[in-house]
Amino acid sequence: MWVLGDQLNRGLGALRDADPSTHRVLLVESDAKLASKRWHVQRAHFVVTAMRRFAGELGDAGFEVDHRRAPTLRDGWRAHVEEFSPVEVVATEPASWDGLALLRSLDVTVVRSNQFLCHYEDFARWAEGRTTLKMEDFYRWQRRRLGYLMEPDAGGSGSDAQPVTGRWNYDDENRQPPPKTDNPWPSPQRSRLDDLDREVLADLPDDCWGAEPDGTWATTRRAALARLRHFVDDVLPMFGPHEDAMVERSWHLAHSVLSPYLNVGLLLPGEVCDAVQQAYDEGHVDIASAEGFIRQVIGWREYVWGVYWLWMPDYRSRNVLGADRPVPPVFRGDAGTDMNCVHQCMTTLHDHAYNHHIQRLMVLGNLAMLHGVDPWAMTDWMWSSFVDAAEWVMLPNVIGMSQWADGGMMATKPYAAGGNYIDTMSDYCSGCRYDRKQRVGEDACPFTTLYWDFLARHHDRLVRNPRVARQVRASERLSDLPAVRERAVEVRAMLDDGTL
Repeated sequence: MWVLGDQLNRGLGALRDADPSTHRVLLVESDAKLASKRWHVQRAHFVVTAMRRFAGELGDAGFEVDHRRAPTLRDGWRAHVEEFSPVEVVATEPASWDGLALLRSLDVTVVRSNQFLCHYEDFARWAEGRTTLKMEDFYRWQRRRLGYLMEPDAGGSGSDAQPVTGRWNYDDENRQPPPKTDNPWPSPQRSRLDDLDREVLADLPDDCWGAEPDGTWATTRRAALARLRHFVDDVLPMFGPHEDAMVERSWHLAHSVLSPYLNVGLLLPGEVCDAVQQAYDEGHVDIASAEGFIRQVIGWREYVWGVYWLWMPDYRSRNVLGADRPVPPVFRGDAGTDMNCVHQCMTTLHDHAYNHHIQRLMVLGNLAMLHGVDPWAMTDWMWSSFVDAAEWVMLPNVIGMSQWADGGMMATKPYAAGGNYIDTMSDYCSGCRYDRKQRVGEDACPFTTLYWDFLARHHDRLVRNPRVARQVRASERLSDLPAVRERAVEVRAMLDDGTL
């Protein structure tokens, strides 16, 4: 039985019913995978360490474990087969398109995955015949069939079931700007590093970047479950109102920081949502926070998983805006910046291999789209940089959302914004040398300059989009638009050479 590095849970797929007396488990660490990108050290450490600890746990449970390092996954499989001559190699469906293609090419028996609450084949059936795939429609379908935060009715979780309180969505209550008072959020739990952590760090490629692990990211299921309990008991009650806010004084705010564990199997989505449902039922958390979090898990996360499989493999090459610039040096850690919002996000990324969703979308992703970064290059950079990254996560979130490279297959408008948005949702602008109100001149906010230039640069496409047409027409009336566009050329050049 072959267990991949993002399937680290005894309850998943093929491993769920495996008997230690009859099944040998294969785990392969691929040198090619580690060498394929310039990984953030915490991202690489998290996955490799979690694999090694899981191998040890399986051994303690009585399994014979073949945990080997090999040039490639294919080489590891081949060496395993040559050594043990198994009658059959069985594996749970991989999370990636290429992973599934690899297993099929090796004639591995593939078992349907239960790592998500909506399998991608079920998502495809839900999507069939729909002219648009709105996440909100999918989310309501998920709520009804799974029963989270629903009023009990005679039909169980049928099509007539209604949400508790009568409202499906509390998103409008969960977009408040940063609190004006110093509202401390509980610090994430940490684990003590041990000899295995240090062994993994010594085995990682020399070109990894970022701060070394500090114990923030759990690498065992037991520790991940403790992180879940800490979130539900101590953090979830604060989650909802400021989930879109960005502040200098906290890198985590009231976010769960559970996504890495969900994405490698240390936690499963059902148990996470069950814990939140129980907290709501017991009156421990209000509906806005409970609904906002469950929407992220059974709505957005599962929606992203579904569209990834629905649109692959052609989705990788989508680039309707013709963006072709490289990832800026400031993102790669090769340059600093006077843009305080970018500086704050990159400091957090360097220190923790993490940014929350608004920092990713409206600061880093927004800047990349306004600048014109190649969407696959941006996807690849985010994949290698974030502790919770995977191709299925990053492709839709980058190609579809932050870069709008699919032209609206996923999001009905580009998530483009100038400095005013960042000022509203953060405390970054007050400490910045750039002025968010200025479009031109050396002190003009690069976001503001590039925003208006972006609308002008893509005028013919965007003016036909009813959700942004008004802003496009407003750009036509700017008396200083030629100067804005001239300044934008200078800004993009400085971004490219790391001097902004």
